[in-house]
Amino acid sequence: MSSVIEVIKSKEEILCPICRVPVTDNLGQHIRGTHGEQDFKQTILKAKERGVSDREIGSLFGITFRQLEKIITEAYGVNISVLKKPKGVKSWAPKDFVEETSTVWSFKQRGNWATHSGRYRGNWSPYIPRNLILKYSRLGDVVLDYFVGGGTTAVEAKLLGRQCIATDINPASVSLTLENLKFEPPSLLFKEFPLYEPRVFVADARNLSHISDSSIDLICAHPPYAGIINYSSKIEGDMSKLTVDGFLKEMKKVAEESYRVLKPEGTCGILIGDTRKQKHVIPVGFQTINIFLESKFRLKELVIKRQHNCKTTGFWYTNSIRNNFLLLAHEYLPIFEKPKSLEPPLLIREEVPGYGEFSSQLRKLSLKKKLEELETTTVWLLPHEDFEKRLNKNVLDRYSRGSGYLTLDLVSHPQEEKRLREQRGQKPNGLLFIKSSLLSDNPSHSDIESYLQKMRTAVKEELPGVTKGGFLVIQTQDARINGYIEPLAKRTINSIALDDLWLKEIVVVTQTQKGRDSTRDMPLPGSLRIAHQYLVVFEKVS
Repeated sequence: MSSVIEVIKSKEEILCPICRVPVTDNLGQHIRGTHGEQDFKQTILKAKERGVSDREIGSLFGITFRQLEKIITEAYGVNISVLKKPKGVKSWAPKDFVEETSTVWSFKQRGNWATHSGRYRGNWSPYIPRNLILKYSRLGDVVLDYFVGGGTTAVEAKLLGRQCIATDINPASVSLTLENLKFEPPSLLFKEFPLYEPRVFVADARNLSHISDSSIDLICAHPPYAGIINYSSKIEGDMSKLTVDGFLKEMKKVAEESYRVLKPEGTCGILIGDTRKQKHVIPVGFQTINIFLESKFRLKELVIKRQHNCKTTGFWYTNSIRNNFLLLAHEYLPIFEKPKSLEPPLLIREEVPGYGEFSSQLRKLSLKKKLEELETTTVWLLPHEDFEKRLNKNVLDRYSRGSGYLTLDLVSHPQEEKRLREQRGQKPNGLLFIKSSLLSDNPSHSDIESYLQKMRTAVKEELPGVTKGGFLVIQTQDARINGYIEPLAKRTINSIALDDLWLKEIVVVTQTQKGRDSTRDMPLPGSLRIAHQYLVVFEKVS
């Protein structure tokens, strides 16, 4: 096999690693035709074991990344990115760890303390369950992860003095988790609380009959979604192989079982992301939130998990502009609570008075004169100093497409109606941009309902003036009311159900520095500071 490694590095001569015959065409075709499919797969696995990169394997053997994943998953029973077992433990905790305090979580390094590693493809960063466990459970509490994968949650629960039930439908994942739990941390580091050994076994998240009602304090889970990564081979019931509709149907069963096993006031954190179809976003994250809310949960927090290494440059930057797409660079971490009482939140007495009157004002945008480059991912991290100017400029440059545009602002008090139609020449509008200033002023439930109604009315009135192929962009942000989150980007998408609009993008916008000009910077005790806004982008298709 060493000859294959040398060939990849030198590119001077390709020798078949089995028969040592020079190969003039595709090495993969030669091995398949001369030695058979089984030797072909074994040769690829040996190259992977030796540390040959996925890109180099694809080029040398003429296979796609998906085909490589399938070969690995069939051989090992689980989708892992590194076949070598990791070396021993270097540290038992993350260096300089500080709990997250806002709704935007960003971890540049995945985390490799204890037995954590990135071998299991698609597993979440250990910083996520560490934050959830510390924030929403106490020593000795029971933590459940029913999509345990490589065991990240179970390892963190053991390190943090919590009991844990860790299950997965894939026996190979359970074996990998048990392997990662074979450690005994130094007693000096963990002398303040007992060390609980997690219970790990094969089970289906849709059927938690082995767990009693109201017995779990915290659920931490990262489900496989929308067929983005295949997590197993030939496992009946593997949800990673489902279509989006099939996945959502099965997640309803997961949500119902989660509600049953959680204690009243128990917490459930689910990491979920979106996907694309025909260059338009499918809001799997918000659809999953809908399912849990329909299952009687309440939304305690809505965290945005940023993905790194998503910056588009060169070829991809040019194509992002030319083809008008953004690279998906975020996932959602909704944190649900099982309520102690089933009294609907709307019946709870409002803590702040409603504004009562709203108006949609046409306004002129404040713009940055020139941008160094446009944003090309679904997370826009903009400086606090000229946040709004940069946001506006990015929206106009990307979505007005050189046509006229119309900007509305939904405000919380009546102002003089003043029509400011901003056009370039006499072209029809290519963009309708709706902003929502009223959401910065701690709205009430009644305000939210009035806002959504006013937004729907404004869209219906102004959308006929937008050309086919033009865009509707709605800038909005979540609100916290009586301790729970109103997810207004999700509700906006649910509200705008028009046949001639197609959801194009969901963009998360946040600032590089925390602003001090809003009461939103002062959350309730135990709550996270809401540090992000959204741009919900629709394309007009008729």
